Amino acid sequence: MAKIKFVQYGCGKMAKYTIRYAIERGMECVGAFDIDESKFGTDAGDYAGVGKLGVKIETVKQDMVKRLKEVGADVAIITTMSLIADCAEPLLACAGAGVNAITTCEEAFFPQNSNPNLFKQIDTLAKKNKCTITGAGYQDVFWGNLIIALAGSTHKITKIKGSSSYNVEDYGIALARAHGAGLSLKEFDKQVASADNISAQERQKLIEDGKFLPSYMWNVNGWLASKLGLTVTSQTQKCVPITHNGDLSSSTLDMKIPSGIATGMSAVVTTQTAEGIEIEAECIGKVYAPEDYDKNEWTIYGEPDTTVTINRPATVELTCATIVNRIPDIIDAPAGYVTTENFGLAKYSAKQK
Repeated sequence: MAKIKFVQYGCGKMAKYTIRYAIERGMECVGAFDIDESKFGTDAGDYAGVGKLGVKIETVKQDMVKRLKEVGADVAIITTMSLIADCAEPLLACAGAGVNAITTCEEAFFPQNSNPNLFKQIDTLAKKNKCTITGAGYQDVFWGNLIIALAGSTHKITKIKGSSSYNVEDYGIALARAHGAGLSLKEFDKQVASADNISAQERQKLIEDGKFLPSYMWNVNGWLASKLGLTVTSQTQKCVPITHNGDLSSSTLDMKIPSGIATGMSAVVTTQTAEGIEIEAECIGKVYAPEDYDKNEWTIYGEPDTTVTINRPATVELTCATIVNRIPDIIDAPAGYVTTENFGLAKYSAKQK
């Protein structure tokens, strides 16, 4: 069987893992792209710590549709931004080139409920050029299929409640800024929290215009409802700042965050459904203090109640491993923008291909 050829789009912190994991899975890197001029010309293998691959990191400021066709990639791994509008350029380039793409972009996990017009645009182009686009990562397993598996052992469900925390330092500056890290409380209220102090009609208008700023659980709740066959009747979100009672250093933001300044945020998304099942999910993203650690906890209420708690999950590594493990699913999937609730479980293969 021929090796799967991949390109890495975005050479930041996550790419060090995705490149290495893909290589160790027997895939072949045929291209790497970034916006940082200081990385141009660096061998992608050296960057990821796997030895020279003979593939130099190039600029994204070129005709990417043409370049993707030239390198002959089967799939693109996109690890750049958190909002799908910010990932539109690489996603549309891949769809235009007929190259399958999978991204860590959190909104891309289920963008139908937050930016439906862009979702349809990418979907139409991907179908035209016979390729598949999707979003995956940590949420695919730990906020998605894990809960679906628990639901499969439950007689009756009245509510699903989840909470997950992660260190924004691990994911790069775009994610840290999206969580309001480093903002004063006044700045946070103006730039982040105020976006949710609107009516349902105003929110829907923002969604239709592609200007809505969803927290990560907004898309997760939509994914869960879709996978469970639930009909969403309403959905709201609330973002509140998190502070620390002392100064914290952020290498990602390259600053010391003073006490009383936002280190990140808690975002709670509440979804009501016609079936009477409520989904309430919280994500806590912040610059960690020494005593903090990642935690993932979900409870299904009903008959019976079930809680699962995972302490200290390696969220970066789990995100990247899920991305790479999903690549065969993407290649085998129908054309279009296909979100992962339409796939089976992400599968581990002990054999390299």
